[in-house]
Amino acid sequence: MSNLNATNRIDMRTLFTFFVPSLIGVFLFMTPVPIGEAMTIPIAVMAKAVQQWIAPFALGLITSIVCITGILSLVIKLFKPQPLLKYFIIKHLFDVSWLWLSVRLLGMVFIILTYTKQGPEMIISSNTGALVLNDLLPVLFSVFVLAGLLLPLLLNFGLLELVGTLLTKVMRPLFGVPGRSAVNCVASWLGDGSVGILMTARQYEDKHYTQREAAIIGTTFSAVSITFCLVVIGQVKLEHLFAPFYLTVCLAGLVAALIVPRLPPLRFKKDLYFDGSEPDKDAELVPEGKTLISHSLDVAFAKARTAPGFVGTIKEGLHNAFDMVFAVLPVVMAVGTFALIIAEYTPIFEYMGKPFVPFLELLQVPEAEAAAQTIMVGFADMFIPSILAAGSIESDVTRFIIAAMSVTQLIYMSEVGALLLGSKIPVNIIELFFIFILRTLVTLPVIVLMAHWLV
Repeated sequence: MSNLNATNRIDMRTLFTFFVPSLIGVFLFMTPVPIGEAMTIPIAVMAKAVQQWIAPFALGLITSIVCITGILSLVIKLFKPQPLLKYFIIKHLFDVSWLWLSVRLLGMVFIILTYTKQGPEMIISSNTGALVLNDLLPVLFSVFVLAGLLLPLLLNFGLLELVGTLLTKVMRPLFGVPGRSAVNCVASWLGDGSVGILMTARQYEDKHYTQREAAIIGTTFSAVSITFCLVVIGQVKLEHLFAPFYLTVCLAGLVAALIVPRLPPLRFKKDLYFDGSEPDKDAELVPEGKTLISHSLDVAFAKARTAPGFVGTIKEGLHNAFDMVFAVLPVVMAVGTFALIIAEYTPIFEYMGKPFVPFLELLQVPEAEAAAQTIMVGFADMFIPSILAAGSIESDVTRFIIAAMSVTQLIYMSEVGALLLGSKIPVNIIELFFIFILRTLVTLPVIVLMAHWLV
């Protein structure tokens, strides 16, 4: 009798460990809540509150973090101080390659010049460095801190195992990724793409995704939020078309998710884990004698039984937050500012857009030449094409196409691209550029077809 009671207690404890943290995580990261006329998720509301709270000292704090990262990385690279390197977190964050050291030092230079307003205009202007420092980094800082601290609620207590096992028969044949990636997509879709990348990077390092899977998920499923879609369509003065616009974005994104992972460079990524080990090919099979649902619950409860306690969860959350804040903010400052300088002060993106003119004319896009100039600039920042379209293009159809295209291109260096480069996800800037081009070529015909039909 006592053994039976012990078993019941263990089962109740497992159920509690699975359900309570997972439900809190689902509420925070995946439950839409209305804010004014828009929908968002609680973690985004909390991040906004943190952003407002730190506003008086945010720029100084972020500048200090980027400078500390650059200086410590340089000191550790040059002098290898053993008293510092014996701490895992120090070694993990600051012992980087010469390439990443150069990027961090460039980010430090950019942020010092921008913060002090003493540098060349092309670096510190409101459309380059000041845009990244004042508008982007405080948002990312707030999201990184909160999402980093709270992500273990989604990752550690069995929810992803449950969803992953249930949805593998859908996600694996369609997109070549595990079912658990659906959670990344929903968190991005309802909240923020940076949350999806943070989740993907953490799960990749924890050997839940292979190199190929992490690259696919990071460049395909870290979609922009509904809220930002509202901002983009509002910029081109087509708010009344939001419903068809979002339908178009979802359809084009689905087509890209089906096609782009089957093409180079994603196709050639290795099916190896972060440490180079091979995945178990039978891990996703349902054992004989079990149903899919019963197996999903068994896997989820097994994860819940081995979940870290309160202290372990807090430690992992702090590690996540430090990892993103110190490793990624300098990269966003360096890469984002550099990309915006190229977009703002050189005709490079304009020239690169010219080959798209015949393609747009073939698709019967009005004002094709003006539209072509906006296509490649989306690689620097997703919002710039809509700004250009609002000021120079008369056709509603073309403005609709440009707005939808800028969202579905997904890879832009002022945020998503820089976040991917700053993470351990195995993609480089050249691969990101090719993925950007592929996503443009794949989604553009879908968007144009929908625009001619709906606008």
